[in-house]
Amino acid sequence: MDVTESFGGNVIGLDEAYRPLPSLYLGFLLIWFVSAFLWTINTWRNRHFQMNNLQWTLASVPLIKALQLCLSFFFWYSCYNHQICSLWMSFGVYVTGVLFQTASFVSFLLISHGYCIMYERLSIPERRTTTALGCIFYLTLIGYRASVPYFTGLLVVNYFISFYVIFHRVSQNLLLLSEQLSFIEDEDIHTMHDAVYTKYTMFKKFQNVMQIVAVTETLIYISMDDDPDNYWLRLLIREWAQFCIFLYIGWTFRSQELSPRFSVMPTMKSQGERIVPPIYSIEMNAEDFKDFSCHEWHIGVVGAFVYFSLCQRLPQTSKALRIRY
Repeated sequence: MDVTESFGGNVIGLDEAYRPLPSLYLGFLLIWFVSAFLWTINTWRNRHFQMNNLQWTLASVPLIKALQLCLSFFFWYSCYNHQICSLWMSFGVYVTGVLFQTASFVSFLLISHGYCIMYERLSIPERRTTTALGCIFYLTLIGYRASVPYFTGLLVVNYFISFYVIFHRVSQNLLLLSEQLSFIEDEDIHTMHDAVYTKYTMFKKFQNVMQIVAVTETLIYISMDDDPDNYWLRLLIREWAQFCIFLYIGWTFRSQELSPRFSVMPTMKSQGERIVPPIYSIEMNAEDFKDFSCHEWHIGVVGAFVYFSLCQRLPQTSKALRIRY
């Protein structure tokens, strides 16, 4: 911002090249606010049907972005229409911008680890890695935004490590899912093919979009300069790129909510041999179902324990119960 003279927040001169900024921030504020509202409502409506902790984490990203855009709009609007540029408002824009980027990369790390996709919870090393990378990214981003010496290099190193962890974990999950798909095809288990293939497709799409994120972040930091004449254009391109990326990721992992089979997943990553569990069939005739109203079955198999309850009267025909553990 090119302020020719200021005292106590009252602005006397302001570069006219920044005049389009309030309108741009208002437009993106409406877009991100509607997206955040719909995302939150959809997650709330499906809260009883699946493990949606990942969806709540992803929903926090557009909420933070909407708050940042709201503060940015009020800052530039007050500068041009009331000749007052609030220091506290600009500080709020600075903090929410850092929080948005940190929350974005933490979400990317959670997805790459397979949180609520491959496993219900992260292992202790995965939690420590995600927490450490998130905290370091937050601190280095603050130092970079504050123009602290050497923090530009630290931020580049942190980006490199974060992207390496993301792509490495995604590759591992793709390899595991590929092995599971091969096993399913060999054993002719069609009932599990769709769920596993859906996860494989989701990770493939996420891998492609993370490559776009890496290129986009690189171009953003390369093209940063102090020229105010085309600042509004660079802002427009950056905001549209961020919105399209998160819209694509949100839509891709929306299928997690639409597939109730995703609620059947390991609690945590296993260190032993990982195989696809079999499906057992139990055949019963009408005589066995006579006067069957409500019974609970406890079925024990090697490496698992299944609780199966049937609480309705079944018709007098032969039935086959397929049980998956």
